[in-house]
Amino acid sequence: MRQAMNVYLSFDIEVWCGSWDDLDGRFPASFERYVYGRSPKGDYALPKTLEILAKNGLKGVFFVEPLFAARFGVDKLAVIVDLIRSGGHDIQLHLHPEWSDELTPLPFPGANRKRQHLSFYTLDEQITLIRLGLDLMAQVGCDRITAFRAGSFASNADTYRALRTCGIGIDSSLNEVSADSGPDLRGTLDFTRPQAFEGVGILPMTVFRDGSGRLRPAQLGACSFAELREAMESACAAGTEHFVVLSHNFEMLRQGSSVPDGIVAGRFEALCQYLGTHRERFRVGAMDIPPVIRPADAGARLASVSMGATLKRHAEQLARRVLG
Repeated sequence: MRQAMNVYLSFDIEVWCGSWDDLDGRFPASFERYVYGRSPKGDYALPKTLEILAKNGLKGVFFVEPLFAARFGVDKLAVIVDLIRSGGHDIQLHLHPEWSDELTPLPFPGANRKRQHLSFYTLDEQITLIRLGLDLMAQVGCDRITAFRAGSFASNADTYRALRTCGIGIDSSLNEVSADSGPDLRGTLDFTRPQAFEGVGILPMTVFRDGSGRLRPAQLGACSFAELREAMESACAAGTEHFVVLSHNFEMLRQGSSVPDGIVAGRFEALCQYLGTHRERFRVGAMDIPPVIRPADAGARLASVSMGATLKRHAEQLARRVLG
C-alpha cells in the first residue's frame, strides 16, 4: 500500500502597517486587522483559520514573523503565538528584515537603511537577524524552532549557512515562480523537490502546471479549490512525498480591509474538508522532521491540473473583481 503524501498547510503570519510612515499611529488598527480581521460575519484572520482547521481535525504549520515585536513589544507577539498554540499547531520562524531599521537599538550597525529582502544582507547580518527572531520567539515560549521561511521567499545561499549556524535544520524558502527566491541558487538547486544544501533540508513551495501549462504556486489566494485538489491528486499519483500549500493570516480578507473574502474562505473550507476526509492519501501535519532526500529522478514530473480547474479560478477572479 502506497504511503500517504505529506501535506503541509503552511501560513505566513505577519503584521503590516500599510506604510513605514507613522508606524506608532498605524500599528493598533493594523494589528487588529492582521491578527483578528474582525467583521460582522466573525473574525476572519487567525481565528477563522484556526476554527476551520479545528473543525476538520487538521494541524497547520505557522511561520510567525517576530521582528515587529522588537518595536512594539513581545506581548503583541505572545497574543499571536497563544492563539496558534491553543490549537496545538506547529509554530516556526518567518522573517521580514524590512523591520530592521525600525528597531531601537539597531540590531547591527548597517541596519540604518531599508533593505527589503533577506538576500540583501550579509551572512553575518542574516545570522544576527535569525538569532534575534529566535530570541523573540523564545521569549513567548517557542524555544524549539526547527523550520524557517524567508519573507517573500527571498533566501540566498548565505541564508542556508546562517540557518545551519543558528541550528535550524529545515527551510521552506525556495519558490520556483518567485524571482526573489534563491537568485544565486538557480541552476544549482532544483526548486521543485526536497533536497539538502549547506546541511539544511529544504522543502520548497509546491508548484504545479495549471490547465494552460503555466507554473502556479499552491497558494490559497492564487488557486481555485479544484486546482489545489487536482494538484494534490496528481502529485500523489506521481509518488510525490511532500506537498507545501501556502496561505497568510490575512488571505481570507479583502485587500486593505477586514471584510471577509467569501471566495477564498470557501476555498479553505473546501480544502480542509477534503483533506480531513482523505487521510488515507494525505497526511497533514508539522514541519519538524527534515525530509528524506531522494536522488534526482530525470523522469519525475510536476503535478498538473485540468483546464476546467483553471477556468474555475478565472471565474472566481472575475467574481472577486465584480464584488470589489
